[in-house]
Amino acid sequence: MKIWIAHEEGLGRMGAVPDGVTIEVYPGGDAEPPSDPADVAFWVPPYMAEHGATDMLKRMTSLKVVQLMSAGAEVWEPVMPEGVALCDAKGVHTVATAEWVLTAILSHLRRFPHFARAQAAREWDRVEGEFLWGKKVLIVGAGDIGESVARRVESFDAEVVRVARTAREGVHSVEELPELLPEADIVVIVVPLTEATTGLVDAKFLAAMRTGSLLVNVARGKVADTDALLAETAAGRIGAALDVTDPEPLPSDHGLWELDNVLITPHVGGNVPGITGRAYELIGAQVRRLAAGEPLENVVTDGY
Repeated sequence: MKIWIAHEEGLGRMGAVPDGVTIEVYPGGDAEPPSDPADVAFWVPPYMAEHGATDMLKRMTSLKVVQLMSAGAEVWEPVMPEGVALCDAKGVHTVATAEWVLTAILSHLRRFPHFARAQAAREWDRVEGEFLWGKKVLIVGAGDIGESVARRVESFDAEVVRVARTAREGVHSVEELPELLPEADIVVIVVPLTEATTGLVDAKFLAAMRTGSLLVNVARGKVADTDALLAETAAGRIGAALDVTDPEPLPSDHGLWELDNVLITPHVGGNVPGITGRAYELIGAQVRRLAAGEPLENVVTDGY
C-alpha cells in the first residue's frame, strides 16, 4: 500500500508503519510527484492548499482514502471520486482554535487593539475595558471546538448558551436564534461550512444582535455575509473578531481593515507550533486502521 504525505516531518511522527506500507512525501503545488499517482491508496494533501490539489485526484485511480489535515472538508466533499473515503482532522486543531477564540474575546473586551495602536503611535491613551465575567456568550456550533470554547469561557464565570442544528438537552436549535441573539453579549460562530450554514450570519442575524455585542467568527468566511457585516460594524453598532473572511485573503482595500472595532487575523486559529506533528499522529493511526481493515475515524464521506 502506497501512501503520500505532505511533510517530511510526518515521517517521524506517524509511529509504527505496518509491513507492506510505503510512505512518500509529496508537498503538492509545483512539486514533481515522487512516483506514479495511480498507485497511491492513502493521500494526505497539504494543509491549506486543497484548492489546487484536488486536480491530483483524477490521476489517483487506486485511491481509497483522502485524509485531510484540516477540520473543514467543504472543498473536498463535492469532488471526491466514488469509492474513496474522505476523513478530516477533527480534534487536531481544537485546543488551538478554542484558545484563539478566548484570546479574541478578551482582546476585544480589554481593548488590546486600541492599546496596540496607541503603542505604535507612542501615546499613553487610557481607556476602560470590560469584564468577560458575567457576560452571556452564545456559541453557535456545539461540536468539539464549541465545547472546548465553552469550557474556557465558563472558567471566567461567564454564561454559555449552546446552539446546534437540532435541539437536545442543554443545546438550543438554530431556529431559536432570533430569540437568543438579542440577549447575547458575545456570539461565537464555530459551525462547519455546509449548504445550510452558508450565509447563516446574514443581515437579519446581525440586526438581531444586541447593540455593543461582539461577533466572533472562527468557522469559515462564507458563513457570514461580508457586506452585511461591514455595514453593521462600520455603523459602530457591533464589533467583530474574524479569523476567516469572504473572500480570503481579504483584499487590502476592503473596508473591514479600516475599522477600530474589527480584529482580523489571517486564518491562523490552528496555526501553532507542533500542530503538524499532532496531525500526523492522527494520520499514523488512520494508516494502521486501514492496513488492519478496521473502521477509520473522522469519516466525512465513507466511499469504500
